[in-house]
Amino acid sequence: MELGGAESALLGLLQSIDSERVDVDVFLYDHRGELMPYIPTDRVRLLPVQKSWQMIERPLVECVKVGQLGIALGRLWAKWTVDKSPLPAGKDDMRIFSRVAECVEPFLSAINPDVEYDLAISFMMPHNYVLSKVKAKKTLGWIHTDYSHVYVDVRRETKVWANLDYVVSISEDVGEKFVEVFPLVRNRIVPIENILNAGFIRRRAEEENVCLCADTSVISLLTIGRFSYPKRMEDIPAICSRVRKKGVSVRWFIIGYGNKDIEQVVRENAVAENVADDVVLLGKKSNPYPYIKACDVYVQPSRYEGKSVAVREAQILGKPCAVTNYPTAASQIQDGFDGVILPMELEQCAEALSEFLMDRSKRQSISEFLRTHEYGNENEVEKIYQLVKA
Repeated sequence: MELGGAESALLGLLQSIDSERVDVDVFLYDHRGELMPYIPTDRVRLLPVQKSWQMIERPLVECVKVGQLGIALGRLWAKWTVDKSPLPAGKDDMRIFSRVAECVEPFLSAINPDVEYDLAISFMMPHNYVLSKVKAKKTLGWIHTDYSHVYVDVRRETKVWANLDYVVSISEDVGEKFVEVFPLVRNRIVPIENILNAGFIRRRAEEENVCLCADTSVISLLTIGRFSYPKRMEDIPAICSRVRKKGVSVRWFIIGYGNKDIEQVVRENAVAENVADDVVLLGKKSNPYPYIKACDVYVQPSRYEGKSVAVREAQILGKPCAVTNYPTAASQIQDGFDGVILPMELEQCAEALSEFLMDRSKRQSISEFLRTHEYGNENEVEKIYQLVKA
């Protein structure tokens, strides 16, 4: 349960479960990560960790040391045999995930084999395990990303999606993009938004008193996410530099971790754009909510998103959000009412962000709109109950 949007959405789902209506078992590859303490064990049962599953993402040397040679060999074979055809422009390569899943599957133990579940949910990819390692009357796979921006092994993954009873999409746009790649699942798509517990988020926002900028004349911007291609954090220094050249005094804070090479590029770009003091990397934060509460504007400069959990969390905390015009942006932001959508192109993005930051009344109007509308959606869990009974 590392920090991440999908993990936060899983936590929101578990926190919304009514234990008097359903019995829920939760199985995780490994019992680690900053969000582990927040799993509501009074509502759900956390199944014991299993050694073979722990080794899916651990170093290969560790796999061998603990006797999981099959897992190690499967991962190595996947690396050598994955499709290495050229990646189409603008796509994020996801082929290795399905290949690793296929190669290590024979070496993984069954999950709670003495129980037959009414519904087995695979919340994060790969989804083949829910078909082969769980005994269940019905199965469900959850999609979190925009498949128009990822490159997958369609032949391999089709075999998995074809055998799932339901496919959950976090938004209509995400579902439509997915169906373009896997048309055979069109009649099995079920829309369920990322479930976020507003009360939990607001309580955690009060756990720490954070001050981002002592100088109230400086507008504090915040971005949260993994250092990865989809999040586009390497462009933040250039956008920040252009905003400052428009005469807007800003300091842009980044909470994140992930690809070290991309993180280094962000640092180098900040120096090159002469904003090294204005783009502040805060690293990983186990509780990002006090930082959201402390910022003036939350910014999501992504290339693509499924449905950003961080944006919804910022909305719950009443913060104006500025997001780039990725394909699913309009499914989350009512432009001008509860946030603004910025052009994707760097120059136009900086121009539009500058205009928004200089328009104090617009930002205040959006904050007021957010305070008078509820962005928690715990009632989405009712759709899960209906699938169990179907």
